[in-house]
Amino acid sequence: MNLIYSFFEKLFALVFAPTVQKTIEKIILILAALGFFIHLTLIFLKSQGFVIFSPIYPELLNDPISAIYTPFSLILIYEVYLLLFYLPRSFTSCVSKQFEIISLIVIRKIFKDIPQMDLTNNWFTSNHNLELMTDLLGFLFLFLLIFLFNKSKQRLPKKSVEDSRLIQFISSKKTVSVVLFGVLAIMLFSTFFRWIFDIIYEQSVPKLDSLFFNQFFTLLILADVVILLISFRYTEEYSKLIRNTGFIIATILIRLSFSSEGYLTMILILTGVSFALLILRIYNAIEHPKINSTV
Repeated sequence: MNLIYSFFEKLFALVFAPTVQKTIEKIILILAALGFFIHLTLIFLKSQGFVIFSPIYPELLNDPISAIYTPFSLILIYEVYLLLFYLPRSFTSCVSKQFEIISLIVIRKIFKDIPQMDLTNNWFTSNHNLELMTDLLGFLFLFLLIFLFNKSKQRLPKKSVEDSRLIQFISSKKTVSVVLFGVLAIMLFSTFFRWIFDIIYEQSVPKLDSLFFNQFFTLLILADVVILLISFRYTEEYSKLIRNTGFIIATILIRLSFSSEGYLTMILILTGVSFALLILRIYNAIEHPKINSTV
């Protein structure tokens, strides 16, 4: 078992080395800029009648503002990579990164929906306009919840990694992180090529906003459950187990938001993040009452 942990620790150090992170960051930024200009070019060609595109995703080819959707999608991929890097650190840090990812997904959807606003006199009767306003207000509330969650997370005392059981637990999480990285890399390329195939041959594709991330959060739930089960071996603290279980419930609610429509999407996201925040606040009050009473 120690040999397996040692092997995956080396892989983790290789995949998430600072130089590798910087390289991936530069590649993503270059691809994001390139994708943005390509998207703008396609919008221009369509507006001038030089090219006639399939009616698939017309909302992304009608207005230059929609071109922001492409670089945001690529930046989200880098955020997923960073989430896997934070996974071995702590459950709380990983959940915080999940919330940041879902907030970027929401703002990406907003950029896609803004050009489709109905600006007639009766704009408030449009379901699209009302849903967009809900997303905007929901995003502000989501941003506030993430701020409060990170603030509560910072109040947790730092623990030195000296206990052999804790070191072994971190090694277990690094193993999960590396395996998750490999599976997600395969899923990413598979989703991309299937998306291209469906556009060319099937003329129909799944809901764009949930593409890849639907599967990603499903896999993340499974990974969280695996880590939770592993944690039973290293800790018997009731409050910590309940906290981690609560975080998994929050992730499940976020996952369900990708399968929902309309206002329910934002309701599920805000419910998930609010639930995680309350869980963390209660955990802090139980484990560190003196710290919380003085803050």
